Amino acid sequence: MKFFLLTSGLVLAATGLFAQAPLPGERRPGESLWYRRPAKVWTEALPVGNGRLGAADFGGIAKERIALNEASLWSGGPEPEKINPGASQYLPALRKALFVEDYVEAEKLSRKMQGKWSESYLPLGDLRIHQEGEESMRNYQRSLNIRDGVTRTQYTIGDKSYIREVYASAPDQVIVVHWSAESGAILQLKIDAVSLLHYSRRDLGNGVWSMGGKAPAHVEPNYVDSKEPVVYADRDSCHGMPWSLVMKAASPDGTVKTDSSGIEVSGASDVELYISMATGFNGGLRCPDGAAQERALNFLKRATAKPSAALWTAHLDDMHQYMDRVSLQLGHSEADTLPTDERLAAYTRGGHDPGLEALYFQYGRYLLLSSSRTPGVPANLQGLWNAELQAPWSSNYTTNINVEMNYWPAEVCNLSEMTGPLFGLIAEMATTGKRAAKEYYNCDGWVVHHNSDIWGLATPVGGFGKGEPKWANWPMGGTWLVRHLWEHYLYTRDRRFLRDTAYPLMKGAAVFALNWLIPDAAGHFVTAPSMSPENDFIYGKDKIADVSIATTMDMGIMRDLFDHLQAADSILGEDAAFAVRVRVARGKLYPYKIGAQGQLQEWYKDYPSPDPHHRHVSHLYSLYPADEISLDKTPALAAAAKRSLELRGDEATGWGMAWRVCLWARLRDGDHCYKLYRTLMRLTREDDTASAGGCYPNLLDACPPFQIDGNFGGTAGVAEMLLQSQGGIVSLLPALPAAWANGSFKGLVARGGFVVDARWQDGKIVHAAVHPRVDGLCRVRSAVPLGIAGRRARKVGDSWVVEWPARKGVDYQLTPQ
Repeated sequence: MKFFLLTSGLVLAATGLFAQAPLPGERRPGESLWYRRPAKVWTEALPVGNGRLGAADFGGIAKERIALNEASLWSGGPEPEKINPGASQYLPALRKALFVEDYVEAEKLSRKMQGKWSESYLPLGDLRIHQEGEESMRNYQRSLNIRDGVTRTQYTIGDKSYIREVYASAPDQVIVVHWSAESGAILQLKIDAVSLLHYSRRDLGNGVWSMGGKAPAHVEPNYVDSKEPVVYADRDSCHGMPWSLVMKAASPDGTVKTDSSGIEVSGASDVELYISMATGFNGGLRCPDGAAQERALNFLKRATAKPSAALWTAHLDDMHQYMDRVSLQLGHSEADTLPTDERLAAYTRGGHDPGLEALYFQYGRYLLLSSSRTPGVPANLQGLWNAELQAPWSSNYTTNINVEMNYWPAEVCNLSEMTGPLFGLIAEMATTGKRAAKEYYNCDGWVVHHNSDIWGLATPVGGFGKGEPKWANWPMGGTWLVRHLWEHYLYTRDRRFLRDTAYPLMKGAAVFALNWLIPDAAGHFVTAPSMSPENDFIYGKDKIADVSIATTMDMGIMRDLFDHLQAADSILGEDAAFAVRVRVARGKLYPYKIGAQGQLQEWYKDYPSPDPHHRHVSHLYSLYPADEISLDKTPALAAAAKRSLELRGDEATGWGMAWRVCLWARLRDGDHCYKLYRTLMRLTREDDTASAGGCYPNLLDACPPFQIDGNFGGTAGVAEMLLQSQGGIVSLLPALPAAWANGSFKGLVARGGFVVDARWQDGKIVHAAVHPRVDGLCRVRSAVPLGIAGRRARKVGDSWVVEWPARKGVDYQLTPQ
C-alpha cells in the first residue's frame, strides 16, 4: 500500500497507483486537457497559475522543464514626470494639417509627439528536473485538470508507476511539485533552476535553495531593431526589478541534499517541492524595494509549516469556489476520449466535438482565474505565462483592444473578482495619464495611449518618432478602459464602488475627452488627431494615410463614456453640473455615417482601406463591447455594421476572430458565430507563423504568435451567444447556433445582478432559473413564452418578455407557458 494523493485534508491510500474512482487532479472528461507525449515546445506545455505565480509544465521525465513566471517581474521602473516636454507645441499645426487634409504633414507632426517604448514582461526562469531511469518509460500520460488547477504526469519505469503533479496555490502563494511512486519504486532527482536574466544561485541553509537577480532597466520591443535591446544599467537605482526564487524539497523516506548547484533527492518514493517567487514590486508609482527575497522566504516558510494535505485542500477549495460557479453542457461525441492534440486535429478537419467547444469556454475562465489575482497587475498580453526575454509586443498592456478583451468574460462568466487587478492599474494610469494629458496636449483629465505596462505608461509610444502613428499615437485607451468600471457596477449594483472608485476615474477620462474635442467646420465635435487603430485609409489618387479626424471608433467611445457618466449621475445625484456639460457635448458629436457600400463608415469620410480584410474592426465598437448600435434601437446602423462585418471577412488573428464572434452574437446570427468559433479553435503549430489565427495544442490562442486575448474573447463570445443583458433586458439564447440544439448552462451572470441558468432542447428553452443577487426589476426575453408563478410573458416583436420585481436570495423558476 502506498500513500500518494492528498485531498480534503486526508491522505488517500490505494493498493495500486491509480484508483478506480476519479480523484482530485486526475484527468476527467469535460475538465481536462491530456496528451500521450511530453511537450516539445512551449505552446504544448500546460499552464497553471495563482494569479501571481505561473508555471508551464512540459511533462518531461529524464529532463523536465517547468517555465516559471511572476506577474510583477517587468523591466524598467516608474515613469518620469516628463517624457517629451515639447510635444504639445506640435498639436495646433497637426490639427491645421488634418483639417486641410494634408495627411503627409499630419503624420510627420504626429511622430514628433511620440515618446519612449513601453517596458516588457519578463520570464523568471526554468525549473530543471533530472530523473534517472527514462530508458524504459511506458504508459505515459500528461494532463491538466482545469477544475482542480493541477497538471499531472504519470508514467511507468520498469514495472513501477509514478505520478508528478504541479499546482500553484493562491491561498499559500507557492507552486508545489509533488512526486509519488508505487511501493518499491525509488525516485532519484536532481533539481535546479536557470534564467534568461542575470542571476546568481545560493544555498541558504536549512534545505533552502535560491536563485535571484535584478531585471533589466529596459527591454526594447521585439519588433524594434536595436543595437542594445536589453539594458541592465540602472541610471537612478529605481529601474531594474529585484527578483527572487527560493525552493525547498521534503521527503518522508528519502534523502534530500542542497548546495549551491541545486537540490538532490535520492532513495525516495514521495517528494514535495515548494517553490516561492517574489519581486521588489512596490506599486507602479514607486521604486521597487529590496525585499524580494524576504517576501519569497516568508511565503515559503508559511507554506512549509503546514501539512501538505492542508495546502492541497486549501488549493482545491479555492479553485472549486470559482470554477464550479459556471457549467456548460453542449453534448458528447466519440472524440471525448481522444488526447487533446489529436482531438483538436480531428476538429480542425471538420469533426463534431461539442465537448471540446465547451472545454475551450471553461479553459478561458480557468486562464483568467489563474492570471488575474495580483493587485494592480492585470493579465497581460500573454496572461501570466511568458518564456521569452523579448516577448512578442513586450507582452504588455495593449489598450486598443487586447487588455480590454482579456476582461470581457470576467463579469458574465461569474469571475467578477478577477477585475480588481485591472481596476488597480487603471487607478495608477489616472495619475500618470494626468501628467501625459497636460504634457502632450495641454488638457485636463487623464489619457492613456496604445501601450501601457506595469508602471502605468500613459504617453504615446513609438521610440520618439519610429512608430507608426496609427498605433503609437492612438489616445483613447483611458476612455475605453473605464467602460469596465461601469460594467462592474451594472453587474454588481455596488453603489459604493460606483461612487468611490468608478465615477472619479470615469469623470477624469471624460474631462480629458471634453478638453480633447474640437468643432469641425459644421460645428460637430470631433477628435483630432484620430486613428482607427492599426488601420490605414486611401485618399486622393492611391495615397495612403493613417491619421484623420473623428474616426467612428473615437465617436463611439465618446458617446459610450458620456452616456455612462449621465447614467451614473442619475444614480448618485452628486454632480449635476458636470452631467449637463457631458450631455451638451454628447449632442454635438460627429454622427455615424453609412458609406457607399452600405457599411458603417470607419473614417470621417468614406475612405476605402488598402487592407479591406483588416484584423481590427474598431469602427464596430458601438455594437460590441458597447451597445449604442443594436438591432432593436438602431436597425439601420445595425444593418450597416453587419455589412461592415461582411466586407471585412471572417479570416483574422485569433483575437480578431474572437471579436467577430461577439459582434455576430449581437446581430443574433448564431450560425455565423459558430463558424467563427470553430475557426478560432483550428489547430496551429508553433512554427506555423504564416497562418491566420487558431489555437495551439495546449489550447492557448495563436494570434499567431501566442496572445491570450483570443482565449478570453472566445469565452466571452460563447457567453454572448447564450446570454445577453444590455439594455436592461436578459435575453436567453439570443444567438444559439443550430449545432448546439440541445444543452444547458448554469451560473452565467446578467447585468442587474442576476445569475441565470438555462436548459434547452431542439433549440428551444425548456427551463430557466434566475437567482438575483440584489433587488430589482428583472425582464427576461426568449424565443418561446416563459412564465413564473403569477406572471405570464407578453409578445414583444418576435420575442416574448416576462418581467417581475425580483428579490435578492429568491430563486425564480421559468417554464414554458
